[in-house]
Amino acid sequence: MYVDFNSLVLLHHRAVGQRTVRSGFISLSTMASFFRSEEMQLSQVFLHTDIAYMCISELGELGLVQFRDTAAGTSAFQRKFVNEVRRCDEMERKLRFLEKEIEKDSFPILDTGENPEAPAPREIIDLEGIFEKLENELKEVNSSVEELTKAHLKLCELKQILRKTQSFFEECDALPTERLSLPSNDTPMRRLTRTQALHDPALAEENVGLLGGEGIPAAGLRLGSLAGVIPRDRLPAFERMLWRACRGNVFLKQAEIDEPLEDPTTGTKVNKSVFLVFFQGDQLRTRVKKICEGFHASISPCPDSQADRRNMAIEVMGKIEDLETVLAQTKEHRQRILETAAKNIRVWFIKVRKIKAIYHTLNLFNLDVTTKCMVGECWCAVNDVDKIHLALRRGMERSNSTLQPILNGLVTRESPPTYHRTNKFTAAFQNIIDAYGVARYREVNPAIFTVITFPFLFAVMFGDAGHGLLMFLFALWMVVCERSLMAKKSTNEVWQMFFSGRYILLLMGIFSIYTGLIYNDVFSRSLNIFGSSWYPTYDQATLIKNDFLQLNPLTVNQTSDRMFAGYPYPFGLDPIWQLATNKIMLTNSIKMKMSIILGVLHMLMGIFLGAFNYRFFNEPLSIWCELVPQVLFISSIFLYLIVLIFYKWIAFSAEQSAVAPSLLINLINMVRFSYSNDGPQATHTFYSGQQTIQTILMVIAIISVPWMLLTKPLILLMRHRAIAKNGVIRSYVLIIFATLSSTC
Repeated sequence: MYVDFNSLVLLHHRAVGQRTVRSGFISLSTMASFFRSEEMQLSQVFLHTDIAYMCISELGELGLVQFRDTAAGTSAFQRKFVNEVRRCDEMERKLRFLEKEIEKDSFPILDTGENPEAPAPREIIDLEGIFEKLENELKEVNSSVEELTKAHLKLCELKQILRKTQSFFEECDALPTERLSLPSNDTPMRRLTRTQALHDPALAEENVGLLGGEGIPAAGLRLGSLAGVIPRDRLPAFERMLWRACRGNVFLKQAEIDEPLEDPTTGTKVNKSVFLVFFQGDQLRTRVKKICEGFHASISPCPDSQADRRNMAIEVMGKIEDLETVLAQTKEHRQRILETAAKNIRVWFIKVRKIKAIYHTLNLFNLDVTTKCMVGECWCAVNDVDKIHLALRRGMERSNSTLQPILNGLVTRESPPTYHRTNKFTAAFQNIIDAYGVARYREVNPAIFTVITFPFLFAVMFGDAGHGLLMFLFALWMVVCERSLMAKKSTNEVWQMFFSGRYILLLMGIFSIYTGLIYNDVFSRSLNIFGSSWYPTYDQATLIKNDFLQLNPLTVNQTSDRMFAGYPYPFGLDPIWQLATNKIMLTNSIKMKMSIILGVLHMLMGIFLGAFNYRFFNEPLSIWCELVPQVLFISSIFLYLIVLIFYKWIAFSAEQSAVAPSLLINLINMVRFSYSNDGPQATHTFYSGQQTIQTILMVIAIISVPWMLLTKPLILLMRHRAIAKNGVIRSYVLIIFATLSSTC
């Protein structure tokens, strides 16, 4: 496990994992660690229980130790500090609750970038008390706000009911008595039923008696009513259900509420409508109430007389004003609680996670009950042992104890973890290497070479100075403003990827500008900075007669007819190629040959880096059975191809380009052992004796393949069998001696 509080959390890893420390620039004494991983040692730590907590805290702040689990046989629930870890989990839960409430109100969280030390064990109780108090207060306030909001919503709905039903009753009072008969064949509900009956035979059948009945004067009826509020989108279904369930013996009036009302549970705005249902009898009242409950409609009392409705409306308005005052004070108290939490929640999170990490680490120790001593094992770099001793001493002093911690080196045959020391510049390149595989302990670290090769090979493929300049400026801005950008601590994954690779982007931009100028490619256009070395002397008549013209690089007798200046463009590709029809052929040829040269050299560099590993680990078998055949194979074919590329550039001038042999055809003939002077000049050889030399090279390449693939496994197999055979003979000898001894 890595004890590293710079990342706020102690991470658990297996001992074979790789550890990368991001620190400032490294002194000259540790420059060797750039080329190889750090030399590691397995150490045993003895800590008294009184100083164990603070010593682990100091080691965590240092971040240079990887602990092993010495209590692997003990389950997680039987560890010494499992209860303390659970307490930390509970504190984290409370902090997450506070953070969720803060984010719900869009309250700004203060983050000063402070990295506090792990609190002392006696301070943990104080933190628990603070978190418990804040959580209980916030839950009580949330409960009060929810209840007050529900009551406020109920009063607002009642206010709307009283306002809308007043208009309903006023309309009814304005109508003549004959028009208030119920049921009447001319009522809107009757017309709705007739329309529905045309499409629903069941509805028509169940309402036959009702549709043909005579109206009863309203003055002879004792009508009841129910008023309430229902979501607007449920109103059509609610109206149909009332009509079907009550068989048309109800009268419904509804009006939309102008402003949407807030749902206290979800906090969303909901459009609602006020409804008023008239009916006759207690049976219909019960049925209407059940339908309202099924549609989650809220029912409120509505007096029959106008005076009672007016008095109730005045009373409701007073209650709403009082409730709004109490609700505002409650929300203000909630804001004060959240403000207090927002100022400290980031620091609290860091402290709790450090406490949890310390106890997780202490659970990796074995406890000697008799001596009250905790024994653990850890991997550390040999160069950092002095720093670790100082950290342990600081932990002892912070514990106000005189019991000395002990750090002893152990001798082990286990393979140590690979530890590459990096800084903010090399960390991104090291991550690229680790993505393909972590190097073996003390192997050559290729990351230091990747600092140059990776961005340069990218630029060879990219090769546009304009886009490279944009990339360079973007990366330069991130490098210059890295402190302020790091302080923002953005959680966007795409941004984090760009920012962590800012130095890679910077070098990629610089090399892209360089290769783009070589290709003379700026936003896919050429720049004429130094002036072209070509001076065409064709007259107008020649240009009119010919669709295509080829510039002659040779100097003619008269100086005035000279087309070539005699020297190439000072840097990069001549801009006149922008006008040539065969520009693509030229640039592709240049880029292809450059890619072959750089690629083969890159592979050779990787092979020779392996030679340093073989020599360091004293593996002569790998040198003779892997390194040598690999070098012979790649040199006999690909390195020879590079030699031919340079030879062709030097030996064949522009006037001989038509008869210059083809590299591709020559390579194919070399592999096929096929040589013929018949055919075009492009199939001819480069030099005399080429057939013999290429045949020898191909034979070497063919021999290198079984040499590289079979010799080392066969030699190791023979060694293994010899060891096994010697072991069997030795066993027989021991048996014979044992038999003779027993006989004597």
